[in-house]
Amino acid sequence: MTLTTDRNQVELATPDYQLEPGCSHPFGAVPDKEGVNFSIFSEHGTSVELLLFDRDDSPQPAKIIQLNPKINKTFHFWHVYVRGLKAGAHYAYRVHGNSDLHQEGHRFNENKVLLDPYARGNTNTLWQRNDALGSKDNMATSMRSVVIDISDYDWEGDRPLNHSMNDTIIYEVHVGGFTRSSSSGCKHPGTFSGLIEKIPYLQELGITAVELLPIFDFDEKNILREVNGKQLKDYWGYNPHSYFAPEASYCAFPDIGNHIREFRDMVKALHKAGIEVILDVVFNHTDEGNHEGPTINFKGLFNSIFYHLVHWDKQYYMDYSGCGNTVNCNHPIVEKLIVDCLEFWVKEMHVDGFRFDEASILSRSQDGVPMLHPPVIWHIETSETLADTKIIAEAWDAGGLYQIGEFPGYRWAEWNGRFRDDIRRFVKGDPGIVGAVAWRLAGSADLYQSSRHLPINSINFISCHDGFTLNDLVSYNHKHNEANGEHNRDGINDNLSWNCGVEGETDNPEIDGLRRRQIKNFAAILMLSQGVPMLVAGDEVRRTQKGNNNAYCQDNEISWLDWNLAEKNADIFRFFKLMINFRKCYCHSALRRSYFFTGEVNERGLADIAWHGCKLFKPGWHDSHARVLAFTLGGFNGEADIHVMLNMYWEDLDFEIPPIKGRKWCRVIDTALASPMDIAEPGEETVVSDNVYSVKERSVVVLVSKWFPVNEFPIRSEFNE
Repeated sequence: MTLTTDRNQVELATPDYQLEPGCSHPFGAVPDKEGVNFSIFSEHGTSVELLLFDRDDSPQPAKIIQLNPKINKTFHFWHVYVRGLKAGAHYAYRVHGNSDLHQEGHRFNENKVLLDPYARGNTNTLWQRNDALGSKDNMATSMRSVVIDISDYDWEGDRPLNHSMNDTIIYEVHVGGFTRSSSSGCKHPGTFSGLIEKIPYLQELGITAVELLPIFDFDEKNILREVNGKQLKDYWGYNPHSYFAPEASYCAFPDIGNHIREFRDMVKALHKAGIEVILDVVFNHTDEGNHEGPTINFKGLFNSIFYHLVHWDKQYYMDYSGCGNTVNCNHPIVEKLIVDCLEFWVKEMHVDGFRFDEASILSRSQDGVPMLHPPVIWHIETSETLADTKIIAEAWDAGGLYQIGEFPGYRWAEWNGRFRDDIRRFVKGDPGIVGAVAWRLAGSADLYQSSRHLPINSINFISCHDGFTLNDLVSYNHKHNEANGEHNRDGINDNLSWNCGVEGETDNPEIDGLRRRQIKNFAAILMLSQGVPMLVAGDEVRRTQKGNNNAYCQDNEISWLDWNLAEKNADIFRFFKLMINFRKCYCHSALRRSYFFTGEVNERGLADIAWHGCKLFKPGWHDSHARVLAFTLGGFNGEADIHVMLNMYWEDLDFEIPPIKGRKWCRVIDTALASPMDIAEPGEETVVSDNVYSVKERSVVVLVSKWFPVNEFPIRSEFNE
């Protein structure tokens, strides 16, 4: 066989492979014992070439297969079966078509090598992004897809865990940044394998699910700009180009097509530890960007179908995502791709749930108008394959849609931005918002109950990947994003933060002590609230980004977790760990209600919830100066009652404690106390004998009711500390 840079002179047949018509379904490259079936969709493409490469770093294909539209096309599906080809082969496509950019929005370019949208893995060994721009040929510098046999894997009986939503505690984590620092000590830092090595840490912390920032393949080589000698790249990964392929840089051995196996190994290991896997998925836009962006796959296959285009000039893209383009989610072919993708990750990869970035875009019609019953959302909602899968929406987009409490569907949970904002304001000391805080603590019934949703529809969080870390929330009044190279214009300006008196790092022990207390206050309130709590990796050890609230481009120490912090801030880790354990305790189901409060009273005369201020049953709903709130959760069926006192005022205040029949109140948590007195180990609680408790300034106190036989009390008490 003769190879040349002119693809038309490459021999189209070799004795190695036998070509057969193939099947239109399933999409992608599907191997069996005899060969591989290839199928892609391109409605307006007039000619398709399948390129086969010997290796991931081969600059030219070993074979080019020209698909015959009379033999290898069924309606708009192009397909071929290559007998003799095996898993591990690298491949890509070229698609020809009539270009009518302004009227029809077609972007066919026979010079561009295209990835398979259904590929299970890709390699970017030779990839040069600039060569995917414009009209020049990029054969020698293109990405390649990999034929992967997904049937060859021993799951050892593994299945999605299906933890109940009300028992779920989510830990948002970036696969790369979690272990990429040399301080992690991992054999394969920054990979799925590295995450496996840290499972004992996750088990000790007590979370029940990891929510992985995007792991769908994206261009991690994309250099955005250079600042002070550092090349800034797409770090977060919210620019996918392939929805069925694990990100190559998170794999230890992507060059041999190990993408699927390494991801599965991670899922199986996490499931053995009782930890679910939730994927942060981005179906609202892709890495191909606007009209000046690269051609990677969708643009060259079916641009006019896959994206929302400007009606009066279809060379331009509607940008409801704020990222250059917007996926046309409710076109039938795109809807199929999205649902196929989700079902693939559940059936074949055993994923437990998904968080949908800018999910409101999924509710837009093909004309961009919000729909009452969006097909793709309801298809996800009603899919039998996804029936037990957790589905979580970021219920807004950059085009102005804001659907908190109103997102279509029944079981979709939502990132509750109202919880984040109200709790941040309260803890930093804003007055007169205790009514709003009460709604958040009680599961945000004001947002969800009228639409017949439940507390589990609310994902509660104080911080996430986007914004200040929890440590920075109590250390900075202003963002400090200069390292991003955008003159500090990027990232939000109003962070609802308070630096406790000094901007940034300090060696002042009083300020540092206050910051530690504020972090514990946030952690306590999060775990005491109805709904589903979510924390971001590193908050439990005071990870800092030095005031950067938009570290999307910082694949370096700014974003990576410094594992030395686990020892340095062991007291904070201990508090998080015990706070999570307190929420999960079998006798504290009052913190994990499946339904909103009804006013039901238990045998001790306590309602399921009662609100107070410093005085019992006087919460100060209309007090514009109020910075305190207390509440009592009545336990049922023999469980503990819980009494919580929140003092966000700058002076100590006395709080009345409700009387309780047949039990004693015991202190579990007082964030004003030094570790280890700030939170008690199970069985080490302190009896509170008075009917008033002095709550220190800016602190949280939690009591639980316990039954003791007459004259038998724990050794620890207020009187012998």
